Amino acid sequence: MNTELRVIHVITRLIIGGAQENTVSSVLGLRLKPNLSVQLISGDASVPASGPGQPATLTHGSEGSLESKFTNLPGVLSTIPELVRPIHPWNDLRALRRLTHLFRERRPHLVHTHSGKAGVVGRFAARRARVPVIVHTIHGPSFGPFQGLAANYLFRAAERHAARRTDHFISVADAMTEQYLAAGIGQPGQFTRIWSGFDLEPFLKAKSDPLLRAKLGFGPSDFVLAKLARLAPLKGHCDLFAVAPRLVERCPQIKFLLIGDGPLRAQFEKRVASLGLKERFIFTGLVEPEQVPSLLGISDALVHLSAREGLPRALPQALAAGKPIVAYAADGAPEVCLEQKTGFLVNPGDAPTLAARLLTLAQDPGLAGAFGAAGRELVRERFGVQRMVDDIYALYLKLAARAGLLTPLNEIS
Repeated sequence: MNTELRVIHVITRLIIGGAQENTVSSVLGLRLKPNLSVQLISGDASVPASGPGQPATLTHGSEGSLESKFTNLPGVLSTIPELVRPIHPWNDLRALRRLTHLFRERRPHLVHTHSGKAGVVGRFAARRARVPVIVHTIHGPSFGPFQGLAANYLFRAAERHAARRTDHFISVADAMTEQYLAAGIGQPGQFTRIWSGFDLEPFLKAKSDPLLRAKLGFGPSDFVLAKLARLAPLKGHCDLFAVAPRLVERCPQIKFLLIGDGPLRAQFEKRVASLGLKERFIFTGLVEPEQVPSLLGISDALVHLSAREGLPRALPQALAAGKPIVAYAADGAPEVCLEQKTGFLVNPGDAPTLAARLLTLAQDPGLAGAFGAAGRELVRERFGVQRMVDDIYALYLKLAARAGLLTPLNEIS
């Protein structure tokens, strides 16, 4: 039997986002565990930046990149340009072949895939290369009411086929396990829920810095409502814009902090201007993950209105900073946004209730503070990055021992 377990993670792209931050933290943390060798394969996060007739250059665009996390770790990160997010039969076939070749060359004992495209292509490649153990993390659903019937049929079928090549699933929320089992994907004994952990300390220490508030245009008495999400479809920004005039009319001190960037920024800026609320909305643009704690620190509450998430990291991050939350009751959000304990849950699309709950927090500082305090304790218990890494490591060893690859867990020093 082996004394070292070789593991390769695969993800579609390393933009700045929850699934990507989870994957990077997992890889970096697992590299420090004994008896483990860990590498990561990703699609290329850069995009063409040149104009027509100009030399081609590359940029990481409005979604940023986490590739710099591996700058001082040569040999850990490999990129495959053919591994792209959109469905592209030619590139998908080339990515399948490249991954199969790399797996055969590097001979991992375990392949761990993340995200939709890399999850399907990576698992097919791993099985073709006869990798002994294949694990997939469900960061969010690839099917659901947020898209049409044809897309749902295609993605459900792809997930069912990939599931036959999967030894175990990690779900970031119990809701993901329930949705996949209901869709006929996998068996109950194949799923383990592991919370998507992060470094808690910067969030637990986050304070409301008056200088930063002033720099961004917020006064001492302003109620700052933050939304931490890419400026992209399905993130619910338009639902916030729809209730914003009502909120400002009822609560003149309210202002909005939109943390993040994305392809819809120009459209959103025009929208708030058309509402006469240009001075009320602050767009931060792209921010590095290390900047998020200070921005949540100057906020008074967080609103999260995504139509599709596994368990959005923005929610536990805001709670770790002691901020109450209002979230749509979708996917894994109810597992951390506990109704009238850490915040308020709202049915997706229920604009009157959304406005009422946000006004309640703005007008009742005592209640907002109680929600934030309760949330901080909940997150401290569940969402530490070390707990996530420890749980993944224990699962790896269990699966490896079951496959006859390593000595049992209690025999490994």
